[in-house]
Amino acid sequence: MWRHPESGAEVFRRPGAHGDAGSALKAHLTHSLHIIPGHKQRKPNADKRGRRPYSVVWVIHIKMHVSFDTTLPFPQSYSPEYVEFGWYQWWEKQGFFSPEHKQPHAVDKYFSLCIPPPNVTGTLHLGHALTVAIEDALARWRRMQGYKVLWLPGCDHAGIATQSVVERKLMREQGKCRQDYSREEFLKQVWRWKNQKGDEIYYQLRKLGASLDWSRACFTMDPGFSIAVTEAFIRLCDSGLIYRSEGLVNWSCALESAISDIEVDSKELSGRTLLSVPGYEQKVEFGIMVTFAYPLEGQREVAVSTTRPETMLGDVAIAVHPDDPRYKVKTLVFEWILLTFNFAFIGAVKVTPAHDHTDFLLSQRHSLPSLTVIGGDGIMTSDCGQWLEGVKRFDARERVITALMERKLFRGKKKHPMSLPICSRSGDVIEPLLKKQWFVRCQEMSRKAVQAVEEGDLQIIPHFYTKMWKSWLSNSSDWCISRQLWWGHQIPAYRVTDDPNVPAAEQCWVWGRSAAEARQRAAVKFGVNPDAITLTQDPDVLDTWFSSGLFPFAMLGWPQQTEDLKQFYPNSILETGSDLIFFWVARMVMLGRELTGQLPFKQVLFHSLVRDKYGRKMSKSLGNVIDPLDVISGVSLERLQEKVREGNLDPRESIVAMEAQKKDFPKGIPECGTDALRFALCSYKAQGEDISLSVSHVLSCRHFCNKMWQTVRFTLATLHDASLPTSLAETYPLSSMDRWICSRLHSTVQQCERGFESYELHTVTSALHSFWLHSLCDVYLESIKPVLKGEGCCSEEQRARERQVAASVLYHSVSISLALLSPFMPFLTEELWQRLLPYTDSDGTSRSLCVQPYPKTSQLVRNKPEEADFSLVEEVVRVARLLRAQCQLTKERPDCERTSNFPFYSNDVSIYRLLMTLSLSVNLQNGINADKQRALLSQRREKLASKLKQALACTQKPNYTEKVPDKVRKDTENKVGTEENGQMHFTKNCTYHISHKMK
Repeated sequence: MWRHPESGAEVFRRPGAHGDAGSALKAHLTHSLHIIPGHKQRKPNADKRGRRPYSVVWVIHIKMHVSFDTTLPFPQSYSPEYVEFGWYQWWEKQGFFSPEHKQPHAVDKYFSLCIPPPNVTGTLHLGHALTVAIEDALARWRRMQGYKVLWLPGCDHAGIATQSVVERKLMREQGKCRQDYSREEFLKQVWRWKNQKGDEIYYQLRKLGASLDWSRACFTMDPGFSIAVTEAFIRLCDSGLIYRSEGLVNWSCALESAISDIEVDSKELSGRTLLSVPGYEQKVEFGIMVTFAYPLEGQREVAVSTTRPETMLGDVAIAVHPDDPRYKVKTLVFEWILLTFNFAFIGAVKVTPAHDHTDFLLSQRHSLPSLTVIGGDGIMTSDCGQWLEGVKRFDARERVITALMERKLFRGKKKHPMSLPICSRSGDVIEPLLKKQWFVRCQEMSRKAVQAVEEGDLQIIPHFYTKMWKSWLSNSSDWCISRQLWWGHQIPAYRVTDDPNVPAAEQCWVWGRSAAEARQRAAVKFGVNPDAITLTQDPDVLDTWFSSGLFPFAMLGWPQQTEDLKQFYPNSILETGSDLIFFWVARMVMLGRELTGQLPFKQVLFHSLVRDKYGRKMSKSLGNVIDPLDVISGVSLERLQEKVREGNLDPRESIVAMEAQKKDFPKGIPECGTDALRFALCSYKAQGEDISLSVSHVLSCRHFCNKMWQTVRFTLATLHDASLPTSLAETYPLSSMDRWICSRLHSTVQQCERGFESYELHTVTSALHSFWLHSLCDVYLESIKPVLKGEGCCSEEQRARERQVAASVLYHSVSISLALLSPFMPFLTEELWQRLLPYTDSDGTSRSLCVQPYPKTSQLVRNKPEEADFSLVEEVVRVARLLRAQCQLTKERPDCERTSNFPFYSNDVSIYRLLMTLSLSVNLQNGINADKQRALLSQRREKLASKLKQALACTQKPNYTEKVPDKVRKDTENKVGTEENGQMHFTKNCTYHISHKMK
C-alpha cells in the first residue's frame, strides 16, 4: 500500500495471475474503482534483490476500505503472487493483529509471546522462517479461539555484527576504519546504516504473513528499551550480582573485544590443517603438537607439549604427576629455574594462567602469577622480550620453534586432533586473554532457574531438554557482559579518577542512571563534596545477550508498571530454536525472575535446527543458506550466485559456495509462495531431530495449494447451481457418503485440537493434508459428481434434494477445512474463504477468516462405524486404481464387475459387518498384451515370495529371540504378517481377490 503524493489516496498494487486472473482483476477494478491506466511499478529494489516485478500493476484510488469483489470470475489456476497480494495490508489496516480488536466470540483469556528478535544486520534465513511459521500458527490459532493475542515484533541491535558490517562498509567506500572517527561520528554512521537497511527484516516478516502487532514493535536500542537496560544493570549492581574483576575471556583479536560463548564456533581438526586467519596473507598451520624441553640443573630437563608454542613465554610453572618417579627429587619441587627466553621463573608446575582457562583456575587455587604475552590486538607484548615484541602471534609461533631448535630444546612435533575456537563474527581464532571486565554472578540465579523446572513452574518442551537444562545451569560460571565496542548500550558505570580524597581510585567504580546520579553515589560513598568528584564513564558496552535477556518484560514497558506489563506478563510461551537454550533462554529466565519476581514465561517450546537436504548445517561458505523470499518469489541461479559474490566470503569459499549452488539449484528456485513454504516447514516434526528441508518438498506443498484452489473452483460451480447451503445442523445427510465425510471431518478437527494443544504441528498439517486430498478430493468429490449431475432413477424432487444436501455438505467440508488450515496458510485460505463468503448466512460482522472461530469437534458429529466400514470401500478403490495402472488402462474407462455376498456400499444400506470376500475383476481392453502382463505379475509374485522367505529365515536363526532387539523383532514380525495376510492371486484374466475381515 502506498499513498498518492497529490491526492493522498491509498494505492494498492496487485499482480496479474495465470489464466484469466489478470483480466478478472482488471474488470473488477474498472467496474468499481478509478484506475490510472498504463502505470506500472516494480517491487522495491527489484533490480538489487533479484525479485520479480509485478506482472501488472494497477494504481487504485481508494477512499475508505479495500476488499476485492470475489464474485468475479475465479482464476483457472493458483498463483501465489496473485493470492498473496493485498491481504496483509488489509489485515493490518483492520487491526486484526492487535489484542484490542473486538471479536464476537472473545473469551476472557490472553495469549502473549515475543518473536526472538533477529539481528538488524541483514535478512532472515529459513531457520527464522521456521520460527515465524510455528509462532504465527500458534498466534492465529489462539486468535481464532477468541483469545486476546499479543505477538510482539522486535529487532536486536546486534552489537558485534552491526559494528563489523558498518566498519567493512566504511573501509570499502571511504577507506577509513572506526578509529578514524570520534565515537559520536561513528555511531551516526551506524544509525544511518540502520535506518537505511534495518527495515528489511520487517519487510520479510510481513511477506511471511506474520500476524505481529506492529504498533508495539521494539528495537533494543530504542530510548525506552535503553532505560530498561540501564535500570537492570543498576539494580543488579546494587544487589551485588554484577561486579568488576580480572578474568579470562574469549577474545577476538580481529574485533579487539571479548565475545560471548555463543559467538564461538568449535572447528574440529583431525590433524595438520592450514587455515586462513584474518590479518595473515598466508594460511596458518594448526593441529600440530609441539614438544620441547625446559632445562633443569644437573643436566636434567622437563619435556612439555603444546599446540600453542607462542604462549610458552607466558608459562609461570610446570605441572608434573605426583606419582611420576622422574620427578621424585625434592630439589626439583622447590628450586626455581631461569627460563632462557624471557627470564621468568618456572616452578614445580607448568601453567600459563593468562592464556588458558584451565590454567587460570589452577593459578587462582595456588596463587600463581599471570603473565600476558599476547595483546588484545594479537601482537606479542613487551613481556616477551625485544626479540618478539610487536610480532603477530602466529608469526611469533614460528620464531619460538626456530629459537627452540637453535638452543637444542626442540623435541619434535606431530599431528594432533584438536578443537579450534573460531569467532563466528570475524572468522578469527579466539585467544583466551586475561582482562578486567564486568561479570554477572550466575550461581544463585542458575539454581533458581533449575528449581523452576523441577517444581513445574516452567515447562520445557520437548521434555528431553530438561536434563540438558539442569546439567548446564548446575555448572554455569559467571557471565562476562562487557564488550569493547562502540555500538550498543554503554555501560552506566563510572570510574572515579584524579581525586586525592578517594583511595585506590583506579579500582573505585560507581554506577548510576545518569552521570549526576553516579556522582552523588560516589560522594556519599567516600564522604566528599559531589563537585570534587571526577568521573569517567566506562567506554565498553553491554553484551547484546544482556539486553535481549530483558526482552520479555522490557518490550512491555518495564520498569514502568504499564498496562501491557500488567496484562501480558508473564508471556504465555517462548518459542525458539534449541541452539539458544542457554545463551538466551536461560538468561531470560534468570534476569526475569531476579528483576520482576516472576518467570518471564510459563512454557518454552524448542524447535529443531533447519539443515539442507543433505543434513548439513546452513552455512554461507557451503552456499546452502536460503533466503525465504527466494523460495516465496523464486530466484534464478544467476541471482543466487550474485548474492554470494556480494557477501563477505573469502574468494576461495565463494567458488565452493557457487559450485554447490549450481549442483543444488541448476535452474534456480521456482516460485513456491508463502503458504506453501509455511505449510512445508510446519509439516516437519520440529520437536526432535534436525529438519532437512528440501525445496522439492516446498514445491509439493505448492501443488497442494493448487489442489485446494481447484477444489474451491469446483465447489463454487456447484454452489452456483444450488440454493444457499443450509447449516450442518439443519442438513440431514441422506447418503452414507455424506455421513462418512462429516465423520471424517470430525476426526480431522479432533486431530487438529490435539496437535495444537500439544504443539505437535506436524500432526495437524498431516491430518489436514490427508483429509483434503484423500477424503475430500479422492473420494467424496468423485462420489457426488453423479449426484450433482442429477443422475439416478429416483424422482426429480428426490434428486434435487440430494443435490442440495451434497452441495451443503461439500460447502461446509471446504469452509471448515479452510478455517482449520488458516493458521498455516493465511493468504490462500483468506482468498478462498472470501470467495465462499457470499454463500454463507453470516451477518458479516467479521469479514475475515483470520478472526473467525476455530472449528470445534462439538460442532460436528462422528460416526465411527461408518468410518470403519468405509475402509473396505477405500481398499477397493485403491486396488482398482492399482490394477488400472498395472494394466496400463489409462485412456478408456474399463468395464468393472463385482461379485460379493453383500450389497455394495449405497445411499441407503451400510456394509454388513461379517466375514466377506470381494472379487474385483477388470476386463482387459483391446491392445493389451495379456501374456506380457501375466509375466510381469508372475515376476512380482516371485519377488514377494522371496522377500517373505528371507523374512521368515531371519526369525528361524538360532538364539533369534535373545540376540535381536525387541524393536527389530517386532518390525520383522509385522513384515512377515503383512506378506502372509496380503496374499495375491493372479489369474489368466487378471482377477484380483481381496480377503477382508470386518471387525
